[in-house]
Amino acid sequence: MSEPSHTYQVNASVSAVDQPDLKVQAEVQRRRALKLSVLIPVYNERRTLKTIFSRVLQAPLPVAIELVAVDDGSTDGSFEILEELALTDDRIKIFRHAQNQGKGAAIHTAIREMTGDIAIVQDADLEYDPAEIAKVIEPILDGRAEAVFGTRFGGSECHRVLYYWHSVGNRLLTWLTNVVCDVNLSDMETCYKAVKADILKQTPLRCKRFGIEPELTVRLAQWGARIYEVPISYSGRTYAEGKKITWKDAVDALRVLLWAGFINKQFTTHDGYYVLSAIRGSGLNRWMFEQFSKHVGNRVLEAGCGIGNLTSLMLNRDGLLCVDIDPLYVEMISRRFGHLENFEASLMDLCDNGRYDEFEKNKFDTIICLNVLEHLPDDELVLRNFYRSLAPGGHAIVLVPQHPWLFSAVDETVGHYRRYTKDELANKMKAAGFTIVSMQDFNKLGVPGWWYNKILGKKYLSPNQMWCFNLVLPIAKVIERIGGLPALSAIAIVKKP
Repeated sequence: MSEPSHTYQVNASVSAVDQPDLKVQAEVQRRRALKLSVLIPVYNERRTLKTIFSRVLQAPLPVAIELVAVDDGSTDGSFEILEELALTDDRIKIFRHAQNQGKGAAIHTAIREMTGDIAIVQDADLEYDPAEIAKVIEPILDGRAEAVFGTRFGGSECHRVLYYWHSVGNRLLTWLTNVVCDVNLSDMETCYKAVKADILKQTPLRCKRFGIEPELTVRLAQWGARIYEVPISYSGRTYAEGKKITWKDAVDALRVLLWAGFINKQFTTHDGYYVLSAIRGSGLNRWMFEQFSKHVGNRVLEAGCGIGNLTSLMLNRDGLLCVDIDPLYVEMISRRFGHLENFEASLMDLCDNGRYDEFEKNKFDTIICLNVLEHLPDDELVLRNFYRSLAPGGHAIVLVPQHPWLFSAVDETVGHYRRYTKDELANKMKAAGFTIVSMQDFNKLGVPGWWYNKILGKKYLSPNQMWCFNLVLPIAKVIERIGGLPALSAIAIVKKP
């Protein structure tokens, strides 16, 4: 009897020792599968190109690497040197602008041509040490961040003493950025900005010169990206050594900061995310939830969770499963709430029957589907699947846009197939097997705003519009009590007998 017990203990011991090693190996393999794109804008840098490329290629990195160099109309022979370097290593990709357009323009081209999972900008001079790239990208690799700035003012061991007024201007611009974006950066103008590629490629950047630094910073803040700072060393250069930035660029940076922060807030080309972020944190979400909160049970499926605008109001449930078809949404909501034991997020196509077989075995007492059904080609199929996923007596809560005459370019932008009438929604619910508990209008004040967007042909709900709506939300709640007025949405609360 003792021998099997002894054998089990030995095996268990070996497993305990080996398990961390397996996790380490898996992490190493995961990182090896990733690629870092080092974006190198070049303008008349022939004196340092060979040195900086050598340092980048020899930097100790845990991921694969590509160097995407863009010559921005150099006249000193820099492009010819780039051609020579590209022949020596297939990790070097070179592109050329026929004439000088600016650092930002070179970075735009590099972003378009990159193939990596993470990007970091590396100036072609020798001010930044590529040996420190590994520690800059580490918070992204370990899942803590979507963007990391290498700060020159973070207590690094070494930096070159140079121009006082440059440092004053840098700190002033950083402070203004913090005020505009409500962040606490110490070095906005740093060259070392590492960003996840999926975010960077969906961020419209327009500045062609040094204004790209505040522009990218503002856009990342508007994304809601988790930004970290890592202290780095800095070996600045003098104008005699090739420094190009001047006080005019500082003035332009201020202009860009105000423009991106207050005037043009289009921070992403992902239309759905842009619209959802416009209402993130608004009082509209809580007002919406108040309409049906008493019917929300403890085992909840949120079908089409988006970025979690409503999810944050249901975190006290015993079990909360949030699903969405967009990987970006699932990733973002997971990073917000994934540490909670009662929460789970999962990728799912609501029109896929297979997943509902699992739900049928572990039934929910509530299914919430807000502003989602109109995105689905076969809404009746989905409603039938909701029915079989609910426990007897459970509730489905569905909010949809109503009034087909309000269908506009905004509907098309966000992927709506239809706007409903209340009768149409009620009939589809009954056909799926549900009993109607209530069918109500919601948000009457939203109708004039939506109609205004339709008349002007607008394609987006802007953050400024939602800010204005928040200001008049008390008025909206009063108008809601007036009978006979059309409402922007309809809420169906139904029950499985």
